[in-house]
Amino acid sequence: MRKFNEQKIVLASHNKGKIGEITALLEPLGIVCVSAAELNLAEPEETEATFSGNARIKAHFAAKASGLPALSDDSGISVDALDGEPGVYTADWAETENGRDFNLAMTKVWKKLEAVKAPFPRYAQFNCTLCLAWPDGHDEVFSGVASGEVIWPMRGQHGFGFDPIFQPTGYDLTFAEMQPMEKQPLTHRANAFHKLVTYCFE
Repeated sequence: MRKFNEQKIVLASHNKGKIGEITALLEPLGIVCVSAAELNLAEPEETEATFSGNARIKAHFAAKASGLPALSDDSGISVDALDGEPGVYTADWAETENGRDFNLAMTKVWKKLEAVKAPFPRYAQFNCTLCLAWPDGHDEVFSGVASGEVIWPMRGQHGFGFDPIFQPTGYDLTFAEMQPMEKQPLTHRANAFHKLVTYCFE
């Protein structure tokens, strides 16, 4: 595993929610974070069928374009009764002509579950793959999972994405009902991040 010895990193994302969560995780390490959006970097086309494949595309694109190490996150929700859908295509389910609408995407998930008469509890997992890439082409990849179930109706005003319908195992609140500091340690992102820090930053 390659150790991260630099002082600055590019967060290869234009998603404000992801950028906020990752910045909060990196701040204690004293690393300066700048997002791809702040650098006006384009968003590369995600052409892979796996979280790791798309994470690599984003991290290497940002590292090459900026000349700095870059950290990407490819994540999504996989619902057991829908054979793992939407999975790597989670964001695609939210796409509309006017941008992403996650209320629409969450409604689509629930309607599909109703259509197949999925039994309760309706288990699901949030998946996250982080890729740390350097401008020389080297990378390190780490994955994390948060298990829970899909609930309805949507609950909570915090979080982003599918948080209002995801209730983590052992809790009676959705991610969107939790305060950020309560949610953060339970997430798929935190799980993957712990591995990243252990192998590349300690």
